[in-house]
Order: sequence, then C-alpha cells, then structure tokens
Amino acid sequence: MALGLVVVEAAQRSGSLISARLAGEMGRLVFAVPGSPLDPRAAGSNGLLKDGATLVTEAADILSALAPLAGTRPPRTAPLAEAPDLSALPPPGENERADVLEALGPTPVGVDEIIRHTGLSAAQIAMVLLELDLAGRLERHAGGNVSLVA
Repeated sequence: MALGLVVVEAAQRSGSLISARLAGEMGRLVFAVPGSPLDPRAAGSNGLLKDGATLVTEAADILSALAPLAGTRPPRTAPLAEAPDLSALPPPGENERADVLEALGPTPVGVDEIIRHTGLSAAQIAMVLLELDLAGRLERHAGGNVSLVA
C-alpha cells in the first residue's frame, strides 16, 4: 500500500519502531527524521538512522527517494523562473465573499477545503481570508486551518 515509511519521532521502545521493522522486512524504504541525542523521544528514530534509514529533513528528501520506485521524475528543486500573473484574476466580489463565509464556521477548516467547496481560485480565497483576518473575524489554527471568530 505504501512505498515507504517515515518515522518522525520514536522512543527506544515504541510501536513506530515495530512499524519500521515490518516495513523494512516487506522491502519498503524506511525514512527517519533526526532528533536531539539528548531527547529520549528521538532515541528510536536516531537509532534507525544509525541502522541505515534514509535521513529526512524535508519532504523533497522523500519524494526524491521514492521517484524511481513510483516511476516518476524527482521533484523540481529550482524555483520557478517567474511567478504567475495573478493580476488578471478579478478581485473577489460580494458573491465570492458570501461563499467563503458560508464555507467557514466556528470549527477549523483547511483552506484547501474552502477552495474545493467554493470553486474559487486560491488567490481569491486568500484575499477574502486576509480581509476577514484584518477585520478581526478570522482565527488561524495549527496546520493552516481557519475558522470564524465566535
């Protein structure tokens, strides 16, 4: 079901290490994020690195290692030559603002979900969210989620 397993943090005796062992036995790539050698919560992931797990410091590390297995090209690491021209997009109107407000509520929701729900462009959603944020009506949460201020 997966080409690899990433262990972000694991104690010396943890279920994450069992999963990593099983993934290795099934021929899957095992990745590990290094942690402080003084932190006991990172002893397991640091041990995996000592045992040959692939070091991960960013998502591109995983994508590059999995690209040959998935039959795709490694991700592009160079920045885009020029940013897309967003000035051609019309600014959000009252209907678009109403659609975004309808998609928001007191429960945090991801911006991607708002884009899917409204069908608006990411630039238009960002503009409406910025307006709401500046007006003090938007609350930002972990993971890039947003909600209306109660």
